[in-house]
Amino acid sequence: MTHSLEHLTLKKITWRIVPFVMFAYFIAFFDRINIGFAALTMNQDLGFSSTVFGVGAGMFFIGYFLTDIPSNIILQKVGPRIWLARIMVSWGAIAACMMFVETATGFYILRFLLGVAEAGFFSGIILYLSTWFPVKRRAQVIAFFMAAAPISAMLGSPLAGTILSLHGALGLKGWQLMFLIDAVAAILLGIFTLFYLNDRPEKNRWLNQKETDWLITTLAQERNAQGCQAKTSIWKGLTDIRVLTLAVVYFGTSAGLYSLNIWSPQFIKSFGLSTFQIGFVNAIPAALSVVAMILWAKHSDKAKERTWHVVSACLLACVGFILAGSVHSLPLAIFALILANIGISSCKPPLWSIPSLFLNGPAAAAGLAAINSIGNLGGFAGPAVIGWLKETTGDFSLALYCVAGMLVISALLTLSIEINRKRRELKNSLA
Repeated sequence: MTHSLEHLTLKKITWRIVPFVMFAYFIAFFDRINIGFAALTMNQDLGFSSTVFGVGAGMFFIGYFLTDIPSNIILQKVGPRIWLARIMVSWGAIAACMMFVETATGFYILRFLLGVAEAGFFSGIILYLSTWFPVKRRAQVIAFFMAAAPISAMLGSPLAGTILSLHGALGLKGWQLMFLIDAVAAILLGIFTLFYLNDRPEKNRWLNQKETDWLITTLAQERNAQGCQAKTSIWKGLTDIRVLTLAVVYFGTSAGLYSLNIWSPQFIKSFGLSTFQIGFVNAIPAALSVVAMILWAKHSDKAKERTWHVVSACLLACVGFILAGSVHSLPLAIFALILANIGISSCKPPLWSIPSLFLNGPAAAAGLAAINSIGNLGGFAGPAVIGWLKETTGDFSLALYCVAGMLVISALLTLSIEINRKRRELKNSLA
């Protein structure tokens, strides 16, 4: 009876929440990476160099870094429904303003403000999912949520290529039209969020009383089982060495993720493809990474293991970046991008399942935001380094090797967390 109740409850929650957060992240991620496709024509229209574009694309993450932690703390106080809706409407408004950018300075400012507007979205969703799903289902749920990123690249790539080909529609250039469509989608989704989300299980009206009671009791038992080992205050969440280490780990994976999604259209273009062809070729690695990501997260949950699932995925992505920097044919380049995409995507769900094992309450809000905001600086470093090195050296090779090095560091730091955990367990057992 209990198993049946658990299965039915989790099924209802999954179908109610997961499709929504996936679609929301789909729009958010497309908002982050559409700049890579816009650059195929925007850079020429506005006279932006590779360095200007790389720095401007990365400015998003500076704004994000500065405001992600306070945004997530506010979310916990006012509730996810209102704050996530505010985030979506805000980033939609800024995205609309991107249509009118004319100078490098304006480009930098709007990308910075876009990061400020979107800050708190990703870490807020991770926190929100932790209030609805037990630990044993969390990696799979996070995987479905985060699968929206490669799905966004998979579907968004041909969509962006098609939109860019509609140059002149509504009197707009292709890249302006893309920003407009993105803005309208975000604003409408924000309005819908106000009417759809429930802040926490106690406020839902779509589970029956038995299902609601089971969920509340199960989540409470998990929190109690963590006991005094779980950090609960904001300050402890921000200063825990494991949080800071995971932030650096996430820095490397973010550098890889956004380097791929912002620069891969131009990397593929270097092999002589048209804008329309680039959209479809760029979708291939993303499509395969969706499947790999979900299967990898499922295996992580089944094995109840996180560390080696993160380490091995980071190293696979590293191999992909090194190969991408060494190849001179399109088929090998696509194969390299497939390896890099699968590795980057697969490391994320088990990585984001680690913090909830030692953080609770305000510490979870602050800790998750710290990992996300510091880690997302990799989204500035990766694209900016690639832009500068490409302009300096004339190709992508050295830049891709640098990103590969960041992923090796991420793998080693993840391993260090597990080694320190085992040392603490051994010390406690001998005490």
